[in-house]
Amino acid sequence: MSVSVLSKTRARPWPLVTAAAVCLLSFAAFWVAQRLAHVNMLDVMVYRAEGETVRAGGDLYAMRATSANLGMTYPPFAALLFVPLTLVGVPLMRTLATGGNLLLVVALVQLSVQLVRPSLSRADLWRATFWIAAVVVWCEPVWTTLRYGQINLLIAVAVLWDLTRREGSRWAGLGTGLATAVKLTPGLFVVLMLVAGVLLWCRDRSWNQWLRTAATATGVFLGTTLAVALALPVDSKRFWTETLFETGRVGFAEETANQSIRGVLARLMHTDDPGMWWAVSAALLGGFAMVVAVRAALRGDKAVAVVVCAFTALMISPISWSHHWVWCVPLLILLADRATHAWRVTGPVALVFASFALWWVPHDPGRPELDQNAGQMLLSAVYPLTTAALLAGYVLARRRARGAGTGATAAEPLLEAVPEQERPVAPERERQAVAKE
Repeated sequence: MSVSVLSKTRARPWPLVTAAAVCLLSFAAFWVAQRLAHVNMLDVMVYRAEGETVRAGGDLYAMRATSANLGMTYPPFAALLFVPLTLVGVPLMRTLATGGNLLLVVALVQLSVQLVRPSLSRADLWRATFWIAAVVVWCEPVWTTLRYGQINLLIAVAVLWDLTRREGSRWAGLGTGLATAVKLTPGLFVVLMLVAGVLLWCRDRSWNQWLRTAATATGVFLGTTLAVALALPVDSKRFWTETLFETGRVGFAEETANQSIRGVLARLMHTDDPGMWWAVSAALLGGFAMVVAVRAALRGDKAVAVVVCAFTALMISPISWSHHWVWCVPLLILLADRATHAWRVTGPVALVFASFALWWVPHDPGRPELDQNAGQMLLSAVYPLTTAALLAGYVLARRRARGAGTGATAAEPLLEAVPEQERPVAPERERQAVAKE
């Protein structure tokens, strides 16, 4: 993947049908590889059990499913969405889950490209989508999402669908509101929308798209949650008063699959509870990263704002399993489009997410992660370290650009005056490519 994939070049572009055929071939190979690997699709079996529990009128948060004895960790609204899984047999359910997730890979790529390069023509958009989807389907977060039959791709697509709607769309916010009602972490996007919207309102005194989307998302979340509370009052009460605060219910913090700050600190400190160290680290990093995201939103650079917000949510969450990191897809597309030397940055980052490096360290039910050496700690922290380095590099590059261009200092206020004609900072070759379209 490179900038040439996202824009027209002087050479004759590959036909759209060729890109679609390559994508289909890659997906077919992926499907075969997963079958040969005997993937268990454990999580979709848990989802099915949750749907069955709702149909039977049972206790959702007392339920245990599969040989791993897994319980429900999502809000009760999720269980209602999983009821249709009980209407088909297990083999067909697994097939539909795999096929549906592959379609969501295409949707995630398409929305990510649209977010980064909204000026692309429809043909160029789909051509880029098919080429990129054929590659990113093999990265570890996507592979693991399909291995378990997880809903990460659906959550990311719902949020990105909102954030790529046209200005003034009445539906923008619907996807994020529903995603937050299913899994609370997308709620950080609502925070981004609200803060950016309020700051823009303070500057312009006008109702803006960020505020409109935040209001819709909040209304959808609250409305959905209240409706479910009426339908499932006992389960709703238990989740919002008890289960929500039981972080250990999801899994052990030190597991190598946990790619959040809490997981990194747990392995570093050889403990399953890093306590206040995690709370302070998450607050500091989360606050700093959200300032970066809001500033990008205020400049009109929605792609950077969205990607930074997504990885902030992953970093500060108590548990962020490696399959939650499907947000690497828009990250890689953004890097390929924006980086001055695309492959020098995008190549190593793509290798990180395609390498499965975090699984090279000992990991089993015996909890060997509590005794990792320095090298193993680095491998099992590969996602957070990579994104932290990218965030630091971006901030330094922005500071150098401001210093060289305007003489601005680090004391520059959060809400800077931005002329209407200003556009997100982009390499010269990007502006030339846009001009040719």
